[in-house]
Amino acid sequence: MASSNNVVLFLVFLVSLLHFNSEARILSESDQTEQPLLFQYHNGPLLTGKISVNLIWYGKFKPSQRAIVSDFIASVTSSKPTVAQPSVSTWWKATEKFYQLSKKQASSLVLSLGTQILDENYSLGKSLSNQQLIQLASKGAQKNAINVVLTSADVAVQGFCSSRCGTHGSALGSSSTNGQVKGKSSKFAYIWVGNSETQCPGQCAWPFHQPIYGPQNPPLVAPNNDVGLDGMVINLASLLAGTVTNPFGNGYYQGPKEAPLEAASACSGIYGKGSYPGYAGDLPVDATTGASYNAHGVNGRKYLLPALFDPSTSTCSPLA
Repeated sequence: MASSNNVVLFLVFLVSLLHFNSEARILSESDQTEQPLLFQYHNGPLLTGKISVNLIWYGKFKPSQRAIVSDFIASVTSSKPTVAQPSVSTWWKATEKFYQLSKKQASSLVLSLGTQILDENYSLGKSLSNQQLIQLASKGAQKNAINVVLTSADVAVQGFCSSRCGTHGSALGSSSTNGQVKGKSSKFAYIWVGNSETQCPGQCAWPFHQPIYGPQNPPLVAPNNDVGLDGMVINLASLLAGTVTNPFGNGYYQGPKEAPLEAASACSGIYGKGSYPGYAGDLPVDATTGASYNAHGVNGRKYLLPALFDPSTSTCSPLA
């Protein structure tokens, strides 16, 4: 009799478990159906025309480190047939789809490497606020430009590591003659990226360093043999794509305006096909150095670049 009761109890438990799983699955599917996160165009301007990318180096960087980043910017718009494929310029070309879908954008975008400004004496100290980042960005040209502030490994920045590896935004610039402001102020775009090598490489230089949480797979070898700078290139690439497609907060993005997912950040952690959390994806490996990469650049460079969101297919499209 006890055995019969046990069988009945087991069957009741099994039916309840199946019912619970069914309800959970229905709830999950319902949530996904009712609250889709759409990647949308919010009718604002994208960056167009000829734009110079100016680099403001804050703190100590070796010339070889500066070359890693400047070669990346030069690679973005390089059309040299000598650059092997897939190339950085091929990766960047994917941003054109955003312009094609926003039909109001008449002119195309042409980026070029602009001036480089060195601030090796830490003119604002070694702990920077958001306002000081804008102050540094203002050292570059404020018309037809993206001003990129790059901070060295010994510089602390507000929110760095705790909530971000870099950021982009816009600030008011003005034209002046003999100290007199002339005309209306206009906005200019800026980017900040920090070198995380000694502060938080597990957060801001993954997959070249083991992550601070999640699966602890072995880190990849950095293609330019510099974990901090190769990590900076990944973050700069992501922010550069976000800057041109959402320069003033009303371009292309997904989610809330205060914390938008943009052209690259919507595809965080995806570098090659078959990627999943903790695994960057199937990537080419340099036979000599063992470094992982997915893009060729000028001067024989190799880089690892994030997947970009494809607005025409609503999917993340890695280069490799």
